[in-house]
Amino acid sequence: MWAVNTAHIAFSARLAPVMKKFRQGLLPVTLVLVGFAPFSQAHSMPAPILSGAAVREQLPALEIMGDGISLDEAVRRAEAQYRARVVRTDVQDEDGRKVYVLKLLSDDGRVINVRIDAATGRTR
Repeated sequence: MWAVNTAHIAFSARLAPVMKKFRQGLLPVTLVLVGFAPFSQAHSMPAPILSGAAVREQLPALEIMGDGISLDEAVRRAEAQYRARVVRTDVQDEDGRKVYVLKLLSDDGRVINVRIDAATGRTR
């Protein structure tokens, strides 16, 4: 029994400096990581809607999520698809659905009328 205690003490004596260095290095690193955890989680969360310019920047995204696509998004899509500039917009109600009616003018003078379903973004 006495031999077991002596072996244990001898092993502990050799291991003590190693464990001390390990604790001295690991503990500060662990505390720093735990300290920054709330900041990294807060950074990944959506920001609150503020007043002023921040509201205007976030409104198109909110319109897309809740109500299909916004008029601005419909204009961007139509201009890209037809390679023309939108010169007039109108919003109509067709059978209970909101439809964007866009008039485009191409570089060569052609007039293009486009109807876009606001809920789906599909061209009618």
